[in-house]
Amino acid sequence: MPSSQPVSPNLSSPDPSLFKGIALFTPGGDLVYCIDLHKQTRWHLQLCLFLQELLGLAEPPHFLVPCFTATVDHWRDPRSQTLTTFAEIYPYVARHQALLNALFGSADLDWQPARHDCDPLVIAAYRQQFPQLWQTHDLVARLQPTQAAAHLLSSPLPAPDFSGQGYVMRLFVSGSNSATERILTALHQLLESELHQPYTLKVIDVRKHPELAEADQITATPTLIKLWPKPVQRIVGEIDDPLKLLQVIR
Repeated sequence: MPSSQPVSPNLSSPDPSLFKGIALFTPGGDLVYCIDLHKQTRWHLQLCLFLQELLGLAEPPHFLVPCFTATVDHWRDPRSQTLTTFAEIYPYVARHQALLNALFGSADLDWQPARHDCDPLVIAAYRQQFPQLWQTHDLVARLQPTQAAAHLLSSPLPAPDFSGQGYVMRLFVSGSNSATERILTALHQLLESELHQPYTLKVIDVRKHPELAEADQITATPTLIKLWPKPVQRIVGEIDDPLKLLQVIR
């Protein structure tokens, strides 16, 4: 559970006690991390790019997210003005808690195990392509916010090639509930009856995979993104309107 302690209001910005920390490990135990006082987005992507540069990888190792990550968030409750902390860690890197405590300046972090569906066989399949990640380089590197901006500008993410796959879509939802089930049922019925072409629909729960929501700049759910055919289009919050859906998809 998040831990809390009373703090005095501080109107200055940024407050060094309020920050988001994100760590990305490799299977070999190397680590890149960031401490962001402004709590910006897309840090997981930036850390992948940073790791690519440091180890000379051919591509950013996106498959490490989220299974090899840990996050710490310090925020102040606007009503009670208490400093609240939540720390979450994935089982693959749980053994590194002492190191993370030192890096994030908190000796008593109560690390919560993250729920995960990481398949070890899928991760192992990348070993031949990224052998550096399974080696140990005694690497602990911090990415600064100014460096992160430069990485995104100089190393844009490669555009995926979806040609030959028919329609490719992503649906971002928040949790598994009756509303989500209704959306999925209606959407599948519409695609089956109106599209008449092969399609791939990937459903992403933003609660389980916030890093994927960051990557696609998702600000609200439900959001449907059509990635292929071009142009990329999206519809937010109107998934139950068949006419608008068809306009976006086609």
